[in-house]
Amino acid sequence: MTAKLACMVSTVVAAVLFIASLRYVTDFWLLAFVTSFQLHIAIICILLSCLVFWLTRDAVAGLLVVWSLALAIHAVVMLLEFSTSATSAPDARPFRLLSFNVLMDNAANADAIADTILDSGADAVYLFEAAALQSVLPRLQQTYPYRLGCFAGTPGCDLLILSKRPLLEGRFHSLSDLRRDRFAIASVDFDGTELTLAAGHITKPYFDDYHRDELDEVSEILFRVTGPLILAGDFNSASIAPDMRAFLAANDLRKATWEPATWPTEAGRFGIAIDHVFARAPAILMKTTRLPGSLGSNHYGLISDFMIGR
Repeated sequence: MTAKLACMVSTVVAAVLFIASLRYVTDFWLLAFVTSFQLHIAIICILLSCLVFWLTRDAVAGLLVVWSLALAIHAVVMLLEFSTSATSAPDARPFRLLSFNVLMDNAANADAIADTILDSGADAVYLFEAAALQSVLPRLQQTYPYRLGCFAGTPGCDLLILSKRPLLEGRFHSLSDLRRDRFAIASVDFDGTELTLAAGHITKPYFDDYHRDELDEVSEILFRVTGPLILAGDFNSASIAPDMRAFLAANDLRKATWEPATWPTEAGRFGIAIDHVFARAPAILMKTTRLPGSLGSNHYGLISDFMIGR
């Protein structure tokens, strides 16, 4: 009975490891969910294969342990890649951003979300699925008088940028034919330095090749940006996914060394980071922390501190 059970577990583990390893030969969109959870999958496979090896002392189980370890180690290496130096120039000045997908049907928590935003001390705020916050926009506008989104620059209320400083040359882009106006970009005069603010909500990666194609559209927009850049949003994918890694490399973006898990909220700190904050020098990301509660959303929000060089 033990041998039969060990054989079944080994077969399942081998199949899962094979699927997870396909990322090294193809970037097929159906693998997107697997690639984002590579570390989680590898850890579970390590535990199961170690259990089988302890029961059977079988060479196949030993091979599965090594295979699982290799996937886990590489996942950690990828998580550390593109990390911020968190070292700024002596004349750099601080800037704080709050980024949060509030969930479009979360109007019941609008006041609590507004309180969190106002207490954050953020210089700028990116909000996604912001229709839930229409009732509190007048409150928010007292602290953040400048906005892009929610009927300012777009006919709808989805993606929203709020700022304490005037937003210059603000505009929206539709990244694909699935949803409109889910990328916005503007600049602010940050004490004589033009700082570019960009916010995006990328389609889920298991919708054919839309995720990769939308990232390519963002890259084309960011290619024309010079000077310090802050990009944040709901990317619906972990930074270790192949198309995300290519996107970060192509745009010379840096992220927190260990990004806080933002989804699913039920998993807490054991989830994955699909909401990201990136920076391009001379904007230096110093740290990113997670809001203490989800405030009724299915994502956790993020607060990031930067130092903006001249």
